Amino acid sequence: MKGQVRMLQRGFTLVELLIVVIILAILAAIVVPQFASSTDDAKISSLDTTLSNMRAAIDLYYQQHGAYPSAVVSSGGACAGGTAGTGNADTDTAFLDQLAYYTNAAGQACSVTDGGGGNLYPYGPYLKKRVMPENPITQDDTLTIVTAGNLVMTGDGAAGGWKFDNKTGKFIANDTNIPTGETLAFDTH
Repeated sequence: MKGQVRMLQRGFTLVELLIVVIILAILAAIVVPQFASSTDDAKISSLDTTLSNMRAAIDLYYQQHGAYPSAVVSSGGACAGGTAGTGNADTDTAFLDQLAYYTNAAGQACSVTDGGGGNLYPYGPYLKKRVMPENPITQDDTLTIVTAGNLVMTGDGAAGGWKFDNKTGKFIANDTNIPTGETLAFDTH
C-alpha cells in the first residue's frame, strides 16, 4: 500500500448547497408564471372554438328553419320509434332538442329522421351530443335563454355558462369577467 495515494472524499459545503437552491428558486420564479399564462391562453382558445362551433350550428338551424332554436316549441310532432322533443319555446330544453335531434320545418324534434313514416324530420342534427358544452372559463354548462332582441347583450356576471337570445341569435359566454381587450373573441355574432 505504499504506492497508493489515499483520496479524501469531500462533500458539498453549505455555501455550495445554498447557491444551488437559490439558482433553482430563481429558475422556478421565471418558469412557473409562463405555465400559468399558457393555461389561460388555452382556456380562451377553447372558449373561442366552442363559441364558433355553437354559432355555426345556430346559423345552420336558422338557415333551414327561418327562426332560431328555442323560438318555438320542440314538441308536438309524430315521433314513432324515437324520442320526441319536449321543450317549450324560450327554454334550454327546446334549444337542445332542436340542435341535437332531427327537426321538421316547424321546429318539432325527434331522435329519428323518419318519425314512423317517411322523412318527417329532414333537418339536423346540428350538434353531435345533446348536452351543452362546458364554458372553459367558468366550468359551467348552464344556458340562459333570453328573448330581448338586443344585439348588444352582455353577460350577467355570476351566472356563468352561456347566454342566448333567440330573437337575434346572439350566443355569448355569460360572464362579465372577460379581459377588456378580449371581449371580441367571446362575441361571435
